[in-house]
Amino acid sequence: MMKVNRVRTSRTKKKYESPDSPTSVGWTRPYTVRLADENKPLLLDCGEELAPIDVEYEIYGQMNEKKDNVILLLHALSGDAHAAGWDETADEMGRTWRTDRPGWWDTMIGPGKALDTSKYCVICSNVLGGCYGTTGPASINPGTGKPYGLDFPIVTVGDWVRLQERLITHLGIERLYAVVGGSLGGQQALEWSLAYPDRVERAIILASSARLSAQGLAFNVVARNSILNDKNFNNGKYYDDEFPAQGLAIARMLGHITYLSETSMREKFGRRYRESGSRPGFHLGVDFEVESYLQYQGQSFVARFDANSYLYITRAMDYYDAADWGDGDLEKACSRAKAKFLLVSFSSDWLYTPEQMKELSFALYRNRKNVTYVDIPSTYGHDAFLLEVDKLTPIISKFLKGGIAHGI
Repeated sequence: MMKVNRVRTSRTKKKYESPDSPTSVGWTRPYTVRLADENKPLLLDCGEELAPIDVEYEIYGQMNEKKDNVILLLHALSGDAHAAGWDETADEMGRTWRTDRPGWWDTMIGPGKALDTSKYCVICSNVLGGCYGTTGPASINPGTGKPYGLDFPIVTVGDWVRLQERLITHLGIERLYAVVGGSLGGQQALEWSLAYPDRVERAIILASSARLSAQGLAFNVVARNSILNDKNFNNGKYYDDEFPAQGLAIARMLGHITYLSETSMREKFGRRYRESGSRPGFHLGVDFEVESYLQYQGQSFVARFDANSYLYITRAMDYYDAADWGDGDLEKACSRAKAKFLLVSFSSDWLYTPEQMKELSFALYRNRKNVTYVDIPSTYGHDAFLLEVDKLTPIISKFLKGGIAHGI
């Protein structure tokens, strides 16, 4: 059995909306469905076929009779299908970190919220290669009877979307009212609009771009190397031994630096010392508040994520380039799209910059696509798509109702 020190946070439900609140989706539970088997494997971009594949997903709100009110929500790197409400299966599934908080976008999903579940049915599934119920490196390889580890094939954003299409088809949905995603989820939303243009009516892409920058690639390289060089990594075969906690924690710490802006880090931490007031402690341990924050983020992440999944998901992030649909020409690729687009960037995001989102908006605009681009002033950095609830809600709500927010 994989050995991991589980970290319970000090946060409590009092910080969040109660499941009994009229604007909460309440208590939720995941569903699991097998979408690929030996008779119908999933052909991957790497050339391999994969089966079996199980997919975990959650549903909020009700599908109408025509099933034309469905919004597919796509999660980012460390997200999962539990996007809203309180997971009633958290303890029995061993996902104890969920017991003291709702889903990762709970502030945006529910009656009267941006993704209004009194009008829309919201579906969110875990990506292939992840570690939250959908088949991934920790799943049992039917050929060996042991976890796949690094024998799991390389997967791409395109593979994820083709698997999501199987889920949507399985649920009897012909056309999605909208696809919505932030960060890596935004790239999945973009891929949906290009891979299945006739099945997407609207696409909402937040804090994302058509491709990851060279700087973004560089951060992912360093993060993966921290895992690969952990003494406990054992070529990905650590499930019955010590977990590569240090490597994964460092990868997460590095990631969090890219999620925050310089302004937000200055406001949250500055150069304040953790315990010794305005003077240094004269040691090599945790002395600054920012050190304490990053250490906490790394340790808590180790308690809920798989190191191999981190490798596979960041590699899929690296490989994605929407221009591939146009033989390297983004404008040509965007000619495929038929959806109405809402693109939102955040002024202080330096992982997926406003300039990158403008590039995508111009490529769509030059194809005479229906596109609204909004750049939201924010000091939160990349995390703004999770935190700027008051600014995002009216923009998304109006767009979903058929209106144009306010373009640039």
